Amino acid sequence: MADSTDTKTAVTLDDVRRASKVIEGAVVHTPFDRSRTLSHDLGADIWLKFENLQFTSSYKERGALVRLSALSEAERKRGVIAMSAGNHAQGVSYHAGRLGIPATIVMPEGTPAVKAENTKRWGARVILEGKTLEDAARFAHAYGKEHGLVFVHPFNDLLVIAGQGTVALEILADVPDLDVLLVPVGGGGLIAGMAVAAKALKPDIEIVGVEAALYPSVYNIIKGTQMPARGDTLAEGIAVANPGDVTCEIISRLVDDIVLVSETDLERATFALLMIEKTVVEGAGAAGLAAMMADRQRWKGRKVGLVLTGGNIDPRLLASVLTRELAREGRLSRLTIDIPDRPGELSRVSGVLGQAGANIIEVYHQRVFTDLPAKGTELNLVIETRDKSHLEGVLAQLEAKGYRVVVKAAQAG
Repeated sequence: MADSTDTKTAVTLDDVRRASKVIEGAVVHTPFDRSRTLSHDLGADIWLKFENLQFTSSYKERGALVRLSALSEAERKRGVIAMSAGNHAQGVSYHAGRLGIPATIVMPEGTPAVKAENTKRWGARVILEGKTLEDAARFAHAYGKEHGLVFVHPFNDLLVIAGQGTVALEILADVPDLDVLLVPVGGGGLIAGMAVAAKALKPDIEIVGVEAALYPSVYNIIKGTQMPARGDTLAEGIAVANPGDVTCEIISRLVDDIVLVSETDLERATFALLMIEKTVVEGAGAAGLAAMMADRQRWKGRKVGLVLTGGNIDPRLLASVLTRELAREGRLSRLTIDIPDRPGELSRVSGVLGQAGANIIEVYHQRVFTDLPAKGTELNLVIETRDKSHLEGVLAQLEAKGYRVVVKAAQAG
């Protein structure tokens, strides 16, 4: 493999093929299946690469294993160090454990405990240091240098890039006639490796990267814009403020476009994959589908490959995504109704809702913090309906009985 300073030939198809041999038998050749329902609904021929079915639920295993396998015997004995808040950490920890290589993982102080514990599970030593990923990275570099450890970069490494490129080899071996690959982009390792392999095998294939709108770092570099990269995004796996120089050079040469998706787009795509494909995908893994759902006309009639990059999403966050989307679809709604404060009034409201076919999920009264008269009360309900038209029918029946109803709508974006 060429030296990283010569980025024009930094990673080649042969490098990716060699990486494929390295990971054979140790990393899952994940399914690449057509989604009949999504294809029908979006008017395109949609194929899904289920990298969330890797042992650690992420494609990151590929590059981590290729990098670890290239260590000298002396380097293996000294060990490695990596910085990550999630998937890269687990990939390095798992395969280092398999290979008998001591591993130290530096994670930011605010990393959820479940991610730290999953990383420790495979034998890595976890150090919580720094308030941000950048702080953790600085500490990891300094600590690694002090202790003679090899730093395993999550994306800006030639061997890691080649390892991630094996995703494209598998995709095009399974379905050679794709028109487009839609790939989530954080630091750029995955799309850079995939672009090297895919463009060499099929020069006319279109490769489009997808970033969260809150972190348009590669978009800024490619498009010459200066949008800020900050905030809490559902797609935390691609929330990278400073992408790699090696990865961006490859992207600028081989990737056709970069698009941005909103948080609502990401939530809807995550919800759709769970409800339609019955597969759990983290926000970053849903980015490709989010791009298709946000701009359906662009992909209409085309054969599109999407990479579901990972499935490591916090259960509470997933529950929030699901309930928010149910609210957007009109299947969960919060109602505020002004009623007289007298016996039987709640029963009357419940009767109207029952006759209309609505299900009451939550109910509580508000008598103090309201501007209603002393003999009035504010009734707050969360109800379940089939869809928006059913909700409209329920509201009409309540209003027909003389109730004034205010609906708390779900946020659209």
